[in-house]
Amino acid sequence: MAKSIEKLKSSEVGELVAKRMREFKEMKEKGNESWFSELCFCILTANSTAKLGLEIQSELGDGFLTLPVGELTQRLKGLGHRFYNKRAEFIVSARKYSKIKDIITEFPETQLAREWLVENVYGIGWKEASHFLRNVGYDNVAILDRHILALLQENGIIKEAPKTLTRRRYLEIEELFKDLARKVNLSPAELDLYMWCTKTSCVLK
Repeated sequence: MAKSIEKLKSSEVGELVAKRMREFKEMKEKGNESWFSELCFCILTANSTAKLGLEIQSELGDGFLTLPVGELTQRLKGLGHRFYNKRAEFIVSARKYSKIKDIITEFPETQLAREWLVENVYGIGWKEASHFLRNVGYDNVAILDRHILALLQENGIIKEAPKTLTRRRYLEIEELFKDLARKVNLSPAELDLYMWCTKTSCVLK
């Protein structure tokens, strides 16, 4: 895997990864509303796709903060999300954390911020919390989705891709992921983008 990633670094994929990383760093400087939109995007991608999440995020704009739950449910349904009821409930519930940037940036460590997200925001698990943090400019967490887990298994880094991830198992696999990132001289956030591209042929957020 290390060889294939090194090859990608000097290709168009490398340029796309660099562009995406710049966008994440720019997001870190934006305000609460942009961060809340990103949190909702990550709620939507759970058991769905980043592509659909992006489409909905673009369509709804500030609707994540303003739409009544019934209208939000119907909009999500109309835009093709399978779990429109639950996701609408999760997003409305998350509004009590609309100043999410203020909350997250108070934590002295990324890991503490992630623990808080998992414990307090409905619809956010370890993968989604990591996804959110990466998208708002934190580069030291691993997003262990099915594509990444499959690649880790295919390359013998883990024995099998678990169907569910407990906190302990997530952190164990994340350490293996970070070891690989160090070997190829990338941050975990960059490695995730390269690996995701290897599996899906695209570099999304």
